[in-house]
Amino acid sequence: MNYLETAKQAACQAGSFLREHFGQPLAVDEEKHHDIKLALDRESQDLITRVLLGEFPDHAIYGEEGLAGNQESDYQWIVDPIDGTVNFFYGIPHYCVSIALRHKETLIVGVIYDPSMDDLWEVEKGTPALLNGKPISVSPRTKLEECALFVGCGKDESTLTTGLERFKRASLRARKMRMMGSAALGMAYIACGRLDAYVESTISLWDIAAGQLLLESAGGKTELTPVEGKTDVWSIVATNGKIPIEEIL
Repeated sequence: MNYLETAKQAACQAGSFLREHFGQPLAVDEEKHHDIKLALDRESQDLITRVLLGEFPDHAIYGEEGLAGNQESDYQWIVDPIDGTVNFFYGIPHYCVSIALRHKETLIVGVIYDPSMDDLWEVEKGTPALLNGKPISVSPRTKLEECALFVGCGKDESTLTTGLERFKRASLRARKMRMMGSAALGMAYIACGRLDAYVESTISLWDIAAGQLLLESAGGKTELTPVEGKTDVWSIVATNGKIPIEEIL
């Protein structure tokens, strides 16, 4: 059974669907102060679910928009149908589809698709990470002064304070700082050397699962710390594995 090819098919179909609706009037399911949920989030996950369960009907789906399939299965697909929904809603072409497959506790497949750039990152455990079919690796940079860093600041007062303090410290050291709005693309960018590190105090599993396998397969390093009281929510430090990131934490 080719898990990777099925994941790529699902991601690309969902990406094509999203691209068709990009820049069009959008139905809002839920609007919060710092976030938004679109009908397209649900519709994209439904499309992905049909593709994945069509091939593997006994597998589980664990997505940002809910669960499907056999939740007792050892095989769990971790899905973010639109990572960067706020960007998408405002017409900013920086969003993606993220799909990972976990067997028991081990990530074995990761796919991230950026419809705007038609960039497809893919990886299967034990094989090289690829971008558009070509092997990738993290950057060779070792000094913060040479690096571009992505710092997320969270959505509550505590994580915002931590994020802004880190952003300030890093800004004094790094070449450039970025807040980009898609954790999955941030991880993918580190994996192929476009960025050097990503730090955030609170991030959900579906945002980073595919990116973690991709990044580590490309030579990078991911450190996850569970956030107390929240299921599958983590504090993340992801880097090329070469820079002294502790200097900004």
